[in-house]
Amino acid sequence: MLTGTDLLNKVKELGDVGKSDLVRACGYVSTKKDGSERLNFTAFYEALLSAKGVDFGSSPASAKGGRKLSYSTKVQFNGNLMVGRAYTAQLGLEPGDEFEIKLGRKQIRLVPLGSEDEED
Repeated sequence: MLTGTDLLNKVKELGDVGKSDLVRACGYVSTKKDGSERLNFTAFYEALLSAKGVDFGSSPASAKGGRKLSYSTKVQFNGNLMVGRAYTAQLGLEPGDEFEIKLGRKQIRLVPLGSEDEED
């Protein structure tokens, strides 16, 4: 299997060939138990991106969890403020949970209804 500049050079050399032929020519082929050929497209594209300088991170934990949370958001074009599923899942929130919105100086606090902080 070609990697790095060898992979980039081979892709450039082959030019406008089919995807299967490209993957095969770069060595991303394995043999199944029944003897038939299996083209490893995912490994090929990951190696190609890596050769172009795109890093996916090598830790298995990052591969499982998807992208990392930034803990920031921005106001959408329509004025809504989005808090994604990953954040609500971390807090154990369920559909239907209710909050009081408390506004401060350039800040917003969401206080679960029925919590002690609600009386502030």
